[in-house]
Amino acid sequence: MTWTLPEPMLTTPVSMPNVRPGCAAEPKWDGFRALVSVEAGQVVLRSRRGTEMAASFPKVVAGAVQLPDATAMDDELVVRDAAGRLAFERLQNRLARRGAGAARAAEEWPAHFVAFDLLRLSRTDTTGWSYRRRRAARESVFAARRLSAPWALCPSTTEADVVREWLTWASVGMEGLVFRRLDDAYRSSVRGWQKYKYKVRETSEVIVGAITGSLAVPRALLLGRHDDQGRLQYVGRTTTLAQAAGAAVDGLLARRRRDHPWTGWSFSAGWSSQEKLVVTVVEPGLGVEVGVDAARDASAGGDIPPAGTGPALTSHPPTFAA
Repeated sequence: MTWTLPEPMLTTPVSMPNVRPGCAAEPKWDGFRALVSVEAGQVVLRSRRGTEMAASFPKVVAGAVQLPDATAMDDELVVRDAAGRLAFERLQNRLARRGAGAARAAEEWPAHFVAFDLLRLSRTDTTGWSYRRRRAARESVFAARRLSAPWALCPSTTEADVVREWLTWASVGMEGLVFRRLDDAYRSSVRGWQKYKYKVRETSEVIVGAITGSLAVPRALLLGRHDDQGRLQYVGRTTTLAQAAGAAVDGLLARRRRDHPWTGWSFSAGWSSQEKLVVTVVEPGLGVEVGVDAARDASAGGDIPPAGTGPALTSHPPTFAA
């Protein structure tokens, strides 16, 4: 009988980050849930919703040769920025790339698989095993095979003090926590795990470089910051403005100069979308403060447990080696 990847096990939200007796906690990373399977040189890389992603992540596919044959894992696919922080927007951008474009993106924005479950091991279906047993087997695979990038082993703990430490991290991309029962099997499509999600609400000062809509009634603001060379770099856009917010900038925006830094640029209507926004570039003189839902990183330091170290935990937020 041909083995196929199961539908992923799912989570249900909880309001408190408490580790209950008989449960383990793991960090929830800001990435894409993905399942990977390798058998006889054939690699399947699939999203939670069943989208095939192998063409967009050639280095992840190439890295599957490190795994034992006929093995499958459940993971979080992440991409880091130049500072080592997780960058979800770059991960989304990579999904639309294929061929040479995907290869270039793989060099510029390396992807990693943070493994948090083992579904199959050397032709043995492990989904019926307890989480405790699957975790131990996964650690053994990392140690025995000396797995290196793009593979990383997700930390796990049953200690409340460790969880509290994780929650103090000025995060490099941690969305929250996932709790799993130690004696629970991997139950396809069942909401048997619990997820505690948090975000740090912060504000950021940015410069309006363009708008959608009209100057009188802007629908959204396209925002930038100056880099070290004084160039205005695009960093994102607001959600659709409420009427009061649009009225607040009425009269404060002027049409572009001939030498506007974004002249000739195009802006996507959404990640992985081919549709382009219709924008009006404006004089980049208006500074605004915007509210941002973000996971902050005030001190990039520390490492995720390196391949082969099992469940060892660090006292600092993880980064991902190239």
